[in-house]
Amino acid sequence: MSSQTLDIGQIMEYLPHRYPFLLIDRVVEFVAGSRIVAIKNVTINEEFFNGHFPGHPIMPGVLVVEAMAQAGCIVLLQQIPDREKKLAVFTGIEGAKFRRAITPGDQLRIEVEVLSFRPRAGKMLGRAFVDGKLACEATLTCAVVPRQRSSAAASEPAENAGAQS
Repeated sequence: MSSQTLDIGQIMEYLPHRYPFLLIDRVVEFVAGSRIVAIKNVTINEEFFNGHFPGHPIMPGVLVVEAMAQAGCIVLLQQIPDREKKLAVFTGIEGAKFRRAITPGDQLRIEVEVLSFRPRAGKMLGRAFVDGKLACEATLTCAVVPRQRSSAAASEPAENAGAQS
């Protein structure tokens, strides 16, 4: 197994997310099909700090979980030959625990380990650390779906479409 790194341009080749919702700045370790370690530099310029919370900025826990999911999507999509035509979407979050607040100036180290993966679905264990201390952990599940919805799927109600990670 060899480890590699990814810069922001390479990350954007895997993920459709863009500012302000792209929550991965760099990948510092990437073992295909197995593990990924990503960095999110948390700055006061993040739009969510305007309202969460004025005078006491804290990164929303749901966005920490989203950052873990984005990192996990990279490691899963890497295994799919036509990944540019696919999206990995959330199907579940289990056992999420938030252990410390993440504030401007923190560097979030996101570690995701693949627990299981089939071409259409995956399960991952995500952990986020600040200064070597566990800030958040959760087990995430996802489905791999076509990036372009068919015309039949486009007419389905939104609750059947799934949430994009």
